[in-house]
Amino acid sequence: QVQLVESGGELVQAGGSLRLSCAVSGRAFNRYSMAWFRQAPGKERDLVSAISWSGGNTYYTDSVKGRFTISRDNAKNTVYLQMNSLKPEDTAVYFCAANPSAYYRGTPYYSGSHEYTYWGQGTQVTVSS
Repeated sequence: QVQLVESGGELVQAGGSLRLSCAVSGRAFNRYSMAWFRQAPGKERDLVSAISWSGGNTYYTDSVKGRFTISRDNAKNTVYLQMNSLKPEDTAVYFCAANPSAYYRGTPYYSGSHEYTYWGQGTQVTVSS
């Protein structure tokens, strides 16, 4: 069973920075497309950013473009989300997710949460104003 463990979430003031990490178990990480989703209270789980298995393709939702950076280290089985210039509206539980089939389909990543097979437990990010 593939396990994803997020870390790095905490309380930070507006304008601050955080780096989230997601460690993935198993030997197939370098073939997984990875994504970060977030869910605020009372709202749906939305895609924040995604990265292809090679790291060569990335996606960002409009609200985080220029502020967040997704990256991966296949040698460490870890994906990161560097978050700068944080805003109160970034407050949410952030989830890491993995898609093991995109590699074989020639697709860099997916945008729908239903496309992701493996999920972490989430890490809370709170941005105070």
